[in-house]
Amino acid sequence: MIGWLKQLRNAFGASFLWLICLIYFTQGFRSFVWTAVSYHLKDRLKLSPSASQFVSSVAFFPWSIKPLYGILSDCFPIKGRKRIPYLVIATVLSLVPWPVLGLNAFFRSSRWHISVLLTVQNLGSAMADVVVDAMIAEAVRFEMASFAGDLQSISWLSMALGGICGSLLGGYALTNIQIETIFLLFSVLPAIQLLSCGLVKENHIGSKGLAEFDNSVSSSHKEKENAIILDEDRFSLKKSNRSASRRKNSQKHKTRRTAISAKSQISDKESYLALNWLHSLKAATYSLIEAFRQPIILRPMTWFFLAHITVPNLSTVMFYYQTEYLNLNASFLGTVRVVGWLGLMLGTFAYNRYLKSMKLRKILLSAHIGLSLMSVLDMILVSRISLAYGISDKIMVLCGSALADAINQFKLMPFLILSGQLCPPGIEGTLFALFMSINNLGSTLGSFAGAALASFLNLSSGSFDNLLLGIAIQVFCTYIPVVLLFLIPKHATGIST
Repeated sequence: MIGWLKQLRNAFGASFLWLICLIYFTQGFRSFVWTAVSYHLKDRLKLSPSASQFVSSVAFFPWSIKPLYGILSDCFPIKGRKRIPYLVIATVLSLVPWPVLGLNAFFRSSRWHISVLLTVQNLGSAMADVVVDAMIAEAVRFEMASFAGDLQSISWLSMALGGICGSLLGGYALTNIQIETIFLLFSVLPAIQLLSCGLVKENHIGSKGLAEFDNSVSSSHKEKENAIILDEDRFSLKKSNRSASRRKNSQKHKTRRTAISAKSQISDKESYLALNWLHSLKAATYSLIEAFRQPIILRPMTWFFLAHITVPNLSTVMFYYQTEYLNLNASFLGTVRVVGWLGLMLGTFAYNRYLKSMKLRKILLSAHIGLSLMSVLDMILVSRISLAYGISDKIMVLCGSALADAINQFKLMPFLILSGQLCPPGIEGTLFALFMSINNLGSTLGSFAGAALASFLNLSSGSFDNLLLGIAIQVFCTYIPVVLLFLIPKHATGIST
């Protein structure tokens, strides 16, 4: 392990590895503060489950437009740099809302203010995620392609470690610390991330093209100036009897021409850069449109999108039920999330070890059957049948969380692999970000559907009479994507399309 880390450090540099690990660790550690957000919406603002889920869905919407951040950083460099300036902007956006919420009670007490601040925070986190993915892609493409898998592995390990630490500490913190203090404590990580951005150096882009442009322009101007000087010398030889005042005026005209020439050169360079950026933007947009016109890309992405929006997400309602009706405390729910992270890691291992060669249709079918069974476990929990057989609520919640996260990973891994296989060369990063955005947008709309269902069934704090019916509807909807599996390529597996 130590030898592997030393190899990565020698290949990419300690500062680059530190920044990558810190960003992914922070992404995983977000569970520390978002647990506090959930309790704040429920206990302090007294929001209903549907209203709380609506606020969370709006706040996470920036994760659904990730390609915009990729195109922005690709096509519009800031002072000749494409990554670090945008990473600094993203880190500031993800940092500022937490001190504001921690120090200002007025913003904490307003649903609309906290919605805006949480949306800004997610905007920064999503942008940082896109930028760091681009930095990893560039590093392995131009420097050490043989370490591509290693960088991805250390990224996932850092995020998993952050998730486990955040889940464990989040439950403990809620039991012993005020929520506003938790907001302030979490802001330390983005602050360190902001300082770490200055440790990584990034080369100016397009320096070669600009140098050639400068050389061609300067040589052209030099030729013109030499011609002018030569003409003036000939003129002065023929008219040597002119006064000193005329020579002085000639020198002024020459200085003025030089200044005008310099201004023209600067204007030409700005026009060159603007045209170059515009061309890059048009090329990226055209490539994305052309890629999505292909049925082999459009149909699978349509399935993954519909698989989210057709199944209402009732996770926030279940959170209210677990904390208010079952009286499960924050420390235990933090442990549940740790088990969920372990289940996610187990699902990743099981997929890579045993399921890569299986047809994707069969994997996705099995995943949705498994998710429906997890919903049936929730029905058993809500109906209190489990107590009749001596199974405690904690055991049901722990097992359900671990199994559900593992099964969801069986569904996510084919999506990631199929997305990588379908990306045409040259626009891999932007198109993959678009695939992930489609997945995130589907999840967001599924959360909106869950909020609407909770509102329709009058599920609110302390009123869970219709929760069993809501979960039954969720079980039925889980099989809708199964009917649409014909959209997935018939012979696609985890190895090849």
